[in-house]
Amino acid sequence: MMQNFNRLTQVRSLMSLVSVALLLASLFFMIERGYNWGLDFTGGVVADILLDPNLEQTDIKAHLESDLGHEVQILSMQGDGKWQLRYGVQDNDSIAALNDSVALLSSEFQILNSSVIGPQVGQDMIEQGSLAILLCFVLTMIYLSYRFEWRLALGSIIALSYDILLVLGLFACLQLEFNLTVLAALLAVMGYSLNDSIIISDRIREVLRSQPNGDIDTLLDQSIASTISRTIVTSGTTLVTVSALWLLGGPALEGFAIALCLGIASGTWSSISIGTVLPKMMGLQAQHYQVVDDKDPIDAMP
Repeated sequence: MMQNFNRLTQVRSLMSLVSVALLLASLFFMIERGYNWGLDFTGGVVADILLDPNLEQTDIKAHLESDLGHEVQILSMQGDGKWQLRYGVQDNDSIAALNDSVALLSSEFQILNSSVIGPQVGQDMIEQGSLAILLCFVLTMIYLSYRFEWRLALGSIIALSYDILLVLGLFACLQLEFNLTVLAALLAVMGYSLNDSIIISDRIREVLRSQPNGDIDTLLDQSIASTISRTIVTSGTTLVTVSALWLLGGPALEGFAIALCLGIASGTWSSISIGTVLPKMMGLQAQHYQVVDDKDPIDAMP
């Protein structure tokens, strides 16, 4: 049993080194490549149109991009011949230009509805979305600081930050479109990461209280071993659902599903590696969770 725990300690250390490498790579891509902002943030035209059902998506895309002079995103809607077009605004007559371009593509067409998202609206969305993530992060910090001793709390907070940065790094690396659905996925990732961290940290706290004289590495490994099956089952079932959403949800939900898949997997990974290795490096001991007399306080949270 002791040999198995020693192996688990080595695995956790290796996972932490891999996490550092992935974090540095994410920061590099975020700085060097930036993001492929969607129309929700940059502004643009969104139009629902009805065309000849015999027209293929690739043919529609090729014609519109050639005629309009910039990239056009085409999403299939329910019903034959119904498409949603999304593209960046180039001039004030963008709707009229779209109407003329579609007329050349098909003699029978109908623009069901259209709207223009201005750059100012996109900027407001960026600010509000950033504020939402920041507020959620601050509230999470307050909660963890209240519930756990500061070393465990700090490990959970850094693990949560790692998960968010990893998702952001993937979108910067692959230049996937970053829109409001991806922003919503980031908030969901924070929730999953927090859940994994709380499960393991709660178990660590119980084990440290019950074995005040135990070796800290052995106690951490024991805590992980007792929660790993629950963590894998919870994350695994969620990943199956999100993977189905990725495969069957179409382009509209692709970014959302990719962010959730990576975030859920990363949340499980970081709570085991960063969430346990970092507190140990900062000197976490079983004595920090022992109930003591008020006359003899120590650096601990009851």
